[in-house]
Amino acid sequence: MNPRVRQRVDEDGSDMNRKVRQRVDEDGKDKSRKVRQRVDEDGSDMSRRVRQRVDEDGKDKVGGAPSYLLTGDEDAAPKVQESSKDWSSLTYDLMLHVFTLLDNRDRASLASTCTTLRSLGASPYLWSSLDLRAHRFDDSAAASLADRCADLEKVRFDGLDSAAALVNLKARKLREITGESCENLTDATLSMIIARHEALETLELGRGFGDRITSQAIKIIAICCPKLKKLRISRMIDVSAEAILSLAEHCPLLSDVGFLDCLNINEEALGKVVSLRYLTVTRTLNMDWRAAAESWGKLPNLTGLDVSRTGVDHGTVSRLLTSSKSLKVVCALNCPVLEHDADFNPGRFEGKLLIAKFNDTLNGIASLFFEDNSSKMMPEDDTRRWLEGNLSRTLLSLTESNLLGLNGFWQKDGAKLFLRLMQSSQEEVQERATRGLASFIHLSDDSDSIYRERADSVVRHGGIPILFKLAKSWKESFQSEAAKAIANLSLNADAAKAVSEEGGVSVLLGLAKSKNRLVAQEAAGAIWNLSLGDAYKAISRDGGVNVLMDLLFRWSYEYGELMERAAGALANLAGDDKCSMDIAKAGGANALVTLARNCEYEGAREHAVRGLANLAAHDDSNNNNAAIGEVPRALETIIQLTRSRHGGVKQEAAGALWNLAYDENNRELIAELGGVEASVALANSCMNNNTSRDLQKSAAGALWSLSNSEDHSIVIGREGGIPPLVALARSQYEDVHEVAAGALWNLSFNHVNALRIVEEEGVLALGRMCTSSPSKMARFLAALTLAYIFDRRMDESVRASPKHLANIRRSGLKYIESYINTFMDPQTLATAASSYTSSMLAKVLKRVRIPEVDILRCSDKEIERFVTMLRNPSPVLKKIAAFALLQFTVPETSHAEHHASLMHDTGYPKLLRIAAAATSMPHEAKIFAKIVLRNLEHHQPECSKGKRVSTSK
Repeated sequence: MNPRVRQRVDEDGSDMNRKVRQRVDEDGKDKSRKVRQRVDEDGSDMSRRVRQRVDEDGKDKVGGAPSYLLTGDEDAAPKVQESSKDWSSLTYDLMLHVFTLLDNRDRASLASTCTTLRSLGASPYLWSSLDLRAHRFDDSAAASLADRCADLEKVRFDGLDSAAALVNLKARKLREITGESCENLTDATLSMIIARHEALETLELGRGFGDRITSQAIKIIAICCPKLKKLRISRMIDVSAEAILSLAEHCPLLSDVGFLDCLNINEEALGKVVSLRYLTVTRTLNMDWRAAAESWGKLPNLTGLDVSRTGVDHGTVSRLLTSSKSLKVVCALNCPVLEHDADFNPGRFEGKLLIAKFNDTLNGIASLFFEDNSSKMMPEDDTRRWLEGNLSRTLLSLTESNLLGLNGFWQKDGAKLFLRLMQSSQEEVQERATRGLASFIHLSDDSDSIYRERADSVVRHGGIPILFKLAKSWKESFQSEAAKAIANLSLNADAAKAVSEEGGVSVLLGLAKSKNRLVAQEAAGAIWNLSLGDAYKAISRDGGVNVLMDLLFRWSYEYGELMERAAGALANLAGDDKCSMDIAKAGGANALVTLARNCEYEGAREHAVRGLANLAAHDDSNNNNAAIGEVPRALETIIQLTRSRHGGVKQEAAGALWNLAYDENNRELIAELGGVEASVALANSCMNNNTSRDLQKSAAGALWSLSNSEDHSIVIGREGGIPPLVALARSQYEDVHEVAAGALWNLSFNHVNALRIVEEEGVLALGRMCTSSPSKMARFLAALTLAYIFDRRMDESVRASPKHLANIRRSGLKYIESYINTFMDPQTLATAASSYTSSMLAKVLKRVRIPEVDILRCSDKEIERFVTMLRNPSPVLKKIAAFALLQFTVPETSHAEHHASLMHDTGYPKLLRIAAAATSMPHEAKIFAKIVLRNLEHHQPECSKGKRVSTSK
């Protein structure tokens, strides 16, 4: 009866709700629930990793073995002689090598399987370093690892609940501590940690490190750690001279010092630390640069200095590069005072490198990394390692801060800098650079054109293979950061195509199977973005539906962002007919309903309901629409969500009702559950000017579908559904007023509703739409609605004065006539009226046909009404009736055979022939009627074979 609007994915990805702004949880912890062990289906490199099992609280759980040991996957396992069938026959060294391919959590799992592997897993060689960033690091986690950490030398963590957590590792030989997100760390806590680890050589506390640490803690570090070589601390309010001099006195090996994001640093005291080779003071605010230049220039070993994001001036930089014989590199990125000095010439410092936004940064770095700027890499040294580390930190910080005025720098050097750093030998640098690349690709304030340029630059400079290499790494931190970057890259259609063509879909599906929640979440986000375009075919072909369904089944609903991304990808896939059937077969309807009911994360609910709407959009080719209505509490859930406070959830719930109500059984169930009243209430809420365009459209669409039943149509009118539809018919948005016109057309079939439309000044709104809307479909629907209103069926319920109604009728008929006249110019009309040849009628049909009408399907009662209208005294109504029948019977269109069948079975061709021959019939109506008869002749063979579709809805 009215058009079936099929929910599809926007081709340009314009729906920002679907774009994944890649972020990690604030605590960065793995809170995954216990899941069953599974093996990769695609046999990708991911099968090399042991699929870990974790408890509900995210702690390591002992158990499980590498997938290649469990499944016999010889491609993933270390190559051995073909005759070696029993893993126990492998040499100690070879099995030890197997352990080195796993992360520390998986090593513990594998070691728990038997005595031999437990002995291997306890080897000090395997437990020299520990990366706990993906897990909650608390006392119990530390206690569970303590028996393996006697020889632990390096630990990394993100978030520290207490000093006891680190102390309980019992790693007295610990040489390196790197921590982030330690906002609650105090002097006392840090002192307790330092006092237990006197062998410490490196201490780095940054990115979220709190400002509760004072200079007293620095003095304790100096006294307790005489072997200290590297110290980096962030966000201290004051670094006193006494604290710095204590470092100079007690730490003779200290060569790398960094005080980042601090308020005050004593510059002169730093000049006393004669062992310094590398000094970093990025983003420190209150600096006396004159004192700094004088003191630091005398440091005998100072090789690298990073003053990025400070107020350093050209005088300080010049004095340092001139006075210091040892200084080779000064990094001064985003230093406004330095950059605004037009007279500063960095080229005059021969043999020394200044890295600044205005300088030729990339070539300068190349001179340090490559021999004679060739492709041959220079041997790695401490200076290069220091510079890579600092550059990766600064660039990451710049992208995350999204500062203004850097577009030129990013466009020129951004992609190449990040990609070069992603190939560093330092894992921390690779990881930060990959994270920075993801932010760089899609900074929040970028225009679409700048985003396209950045994405193109990454692809052009070989970024995709580099990302794939990191994604295939066994290190989960690399996997999650690479997947995040691929996700942001894939929002660009060309980049997404390149990712798909180079095998990215199988890589991401492999990552989505990870038992690490962050990895699975980022991979799901990348799949979501890829599914916006043609890559959905590859996702479907490679088993993506099952992978995404598995994410919904095996992860807790408390991980809302993961649920949102998996549901978003499934919703996009459901827009394809074949994929929608695959999702339905896999239990997708029930899974999405359950997610929409039980997940409190609104984004997940929104896309779960959108998935249901898309599944229901293919009832011409499958029975998903009816099947969703049979899922327990599905319709009830969707109706409830139309009352959500979240606009996106309401919009998708209304869109789901729009599609589901095309099925007669669903429509009746929706009505029984209060769906009609809920839809009217939603439409009324859309009269608010702040309501989004898509919500307005979906609300009107739900009423359009529900009004397919005349009983429901009467309820809609009685409950107040007409005023909001008339308001939406005045919308500035073409698609909104088009859908509103469709709903009003259905409602106007009932004479009481027709009167309500008149009383709400709907005739004026429809008339303007009929004559001026840019939408052909909207103009057509508005004309049909006016025809229903003024074919005299309304007269029996008129409460207005006859004179007033007559004036309104004249206006309405004028609107219809103006509409018809847009199709028939005088010359065409005269020619057609004098010759009803097939060629002439075909020419007229081509001119007047409205392709969009193809989706309209009328009931037998509506066809009867248009045929009856041919006998109406009004010439205008005769014209619009014949014009409508013409549109509904155009050969080869979707519902033409159905409409022709209705007309043949009721003997309407005879009435059409009489009307076409009547002298009172207007020329336009005669021409249109002749074309209708010609259309019916085309369909007569099919109709005579009994191919009839059910009539009324």
